[in-house]
Amino acid sequence: MGKRYWLMKSEPDVYSIDDLQRDGKDCWEGIRNYQARNFMRDDMKVGDGVLFYHSNAKPPGVAGLARVCRLAYPDHFAWDKKSKYFDPKCDPEDPRWWMVDVEYVETFPHLVSLQQLKDDAQLEDMMVTRRGSRLSIQPVELAHWKRVSALGRKG
Repeated sequence: MGKRYWLMKSEPDVYSIDDLQRDGKDCWEGIRNYQARNFMRDDMKVGDGVLFYHSNAKPPGVAGLARVCRLAYPDHFAWDKKSKYFDPKCDPEDPRWWMVDVEYVETFPHLVSLQQLKDDAQLEDMMVTRRGSRLSIQPVELAHWKRVSALGRKG
């Protein structure tokens, strides 16, 4: 299978596109939803594109681009009792939670807000625009990737 595209949500007060730019790359830890975990573990490949989405922000929206730079590996924070992502049911011998590494690509001059995504007829089938769609990692179609990228660069 060729390159795929994803939308990955992060709260900007926890980890923003600016943080990723500063760090260059980082792990995407703390995913505790099975469907999102499965996307990372089973489907993400090195080189896949990421729409970096700021959630729980005013306004929420796509702030820039990243790229998957390391295949999924066990989320060791699940075993760390001091971590907010600790899971007492998780066993290092049979990992339940996984993460990938992402690297910074680009910050958009202007955030592409959720409202802009919803108002754009070319994006009407995009998962993030659907009512009740709260999944923190979502697949994105190439046409949607290109449209959001164009909107972000155009400002």
